[in-house]
Amino acid sequence: MLHLYIDADACPVKPEVYRVATRYHLEVTLVANSRMRIPETPGIVLQVVGGGFDEADNWIVEHAQPGDIVITADILLASRCLKNGAAVLGTSGKPFREDNIGQTVATRDLWAELRVTGEITGGPPPLTPRDRSRFLQALDEIIQGLRRRNPSSSMPSQNAG
Repeated sequence: MLHLYIDADACPVKPEVYRVATRYHLEVTLVANSRMRIPETPGIVLQVVGGGFDEADNWIVEHAQPGDIVITADILLASRCLKNGAAVLGTSGKPFREDNIGQTVATRDLWAELRVTGEITGGPPPLTPRDRSRFLQALDEIIQGLRRRNPSSSMPSQNAG
């Protein structure tokens, strides 16, 4: 069965994921370094891991398989999950794929260098309603694509919007 894994500590689209998962009857595992409130909905669970470096990332990489979806803004985690065959979606709605992850990692490294030199300060801007809509559309497209490739693991098709 299709499973969603969320890199949950700073994920801004958890409510959107809950809504889609409920509609499609998908299992969701939020992976975090600390406890957080989650809906009391069957199929949505919280996996709390230790606070060590990359513990949440490592847990996700160990569990995400081909046919699963990982939601993360962490480009290096996205790259690792792609290598395992999972589909990966950024929190802004940008799918990470084999054909764009190299460029994305290079851009990340450039931005990190610019932050170190002080040329750029601050983080990414907050998500807009348009970003959230783009995320929902991209998540729906990924789910539908995975279901077309493996119909035995899916429920009847429904819209996520």
